[in-house]
Amino acid sequence: MSRAVSASAPGGAAKPLKVVARFHAMPPEHNAGAEHMLVSMLRPLVERGHDVQVWLSRYGKAHQEYEYRGIHVVPLESRLDFPTAVRRADVLVAHLETVPSTASLARGYGKPLVVVCHNTHRPTFRDAAAGGTALAVYNSRWMAREAELFFAEYPKAVRPAESLIVRPPVFAAEYATKPGKAITLINCNPEKGGKVLRALAERMPDQQFLAVRGAYGEQILPDLPNVEVVDHVRGEDMRDRVYARTRVLLMPSSYESWGRAGCEALASGIPVVAHPTPGLCESLGEAGIFVDRNDVDGYEAVLRKLMQPAEFRLASKRARARSAELDPAADLAAWCSAVESLA
Repeated sequence: MSRAVSASAPGGAAKPLKVVARFHAMPPEHNAGAEHMLVSMLRPLVERGHDVQVWLSRYGKAHQEYEYRGIHVVPLESRLDFPTAVRRADVLVAHLETVPSTASLARGYGKPLVVVCHNTHRPTFRDAAAGGTALAVYNSRWMAREAELFFAEYPKAVRPAESLIVRPPVFAAEYATKPGKAITLINCNPEKGGKVLRALAERMPDQQFLAVRGAYGEQILPDLPNVEVVDHVRGEDMRDRVYARTRVLLMPSSYESWGRAGCEALASGIPVVAHPTPGLCESLGEAGIFVDRNDVDGYEAVLRKLMQPAEFRLASKRARARSAELDPAADLAAWCSAVESLA
C-alpha cells in the first residue's frame, strides 16, 4: 500500500537538492494548466534553496537556456545530455508523456521519481504504476479515489511507494483584480466549450464576450461584433489581460480533472459557470454555478441573472470565500517535505 504524505510529514533536506524535471513544454511559450501547476510546485522548492531544472522533451521556439520564476529551463535543441543531468540529480520529476522515458532512466540510475498526475485517464495511472515511482502526486481527492479503483482493477500493477494530493496551487494575490464586464472563455476548443461560447454570443448580442485562444486544440473563435478574440496569454499576464476584463468565466468543459482557470478567477470574485465534472465540482465547491454543457438555454438564463447587481454580489462573495479556502500553503509545505524526504 502506498503511504499518503501529509502536511506534517518530515522535511528539511540537509543540503540543497538538485531536482531535475522532464516536461514536454514550459511557459512562457506554452501556457496550459498542467505546466502552470508544475511551475507553482517548483517555485517553493527554489525558495527553499534547491537547484531546480526543467529539461524539455519537444522542439520549441526557445533555442537557449533560460530562467523562469527561478527555474532553470533547458530547451531540447540547446542540450542533448539529459541522461547526464539524471545521473547528477537527487530527485526526478515527470508528468504526462514524459513519464515512461524518465522512469526508465530513473530505474537505470537508481534515482527517486516523482510522477505528477493531471488526469484520471488509464494511461496516466498505468505509467505511474510501471514500477519505480517513489511518489505519485494527484491533483484532487477524486483523482486519488480513481487511482485506487485502478489498482483494484489491476492488482499486479506496482503501486507508487508514496502518494500525495496537491491541488493545483493558485497564489491568489497574483491574480486578484477588479472584475470587468465581459463573459469569458479561456481556451476555445470544442472540449472546453468553444461551441457554447459561440451559441451564447449569438443569443446575447447585448453582452461583450472574450474568447481567449488556448495553448492546444482546434480553436472556435466567433467572428461576431460582440466577441473579442484575445491571443494566447502568458500566465503572468492573465490578471491584466483577462481577469481584469471578465465579469463571468465560462467553463463548459467536457472534462476537467480540477480546473485551474476557475480557481484563478475566484481570486477576483469572478463567478464561474461550469459543467459539473467531478473535478470542477471539487475545485469550485459551493462557489460553482453548474449547468450541463448541452443546456445552452440554461447558460443564457444564468448569465442574464448574474447581470443583476444583487445576484452578482452574492456570487462574487462566494467566489472570494472559496478562493480563501483554496490557499495552497499547506499543500505546498507537504509537497516540499515529501520531495526532500526522497533524497
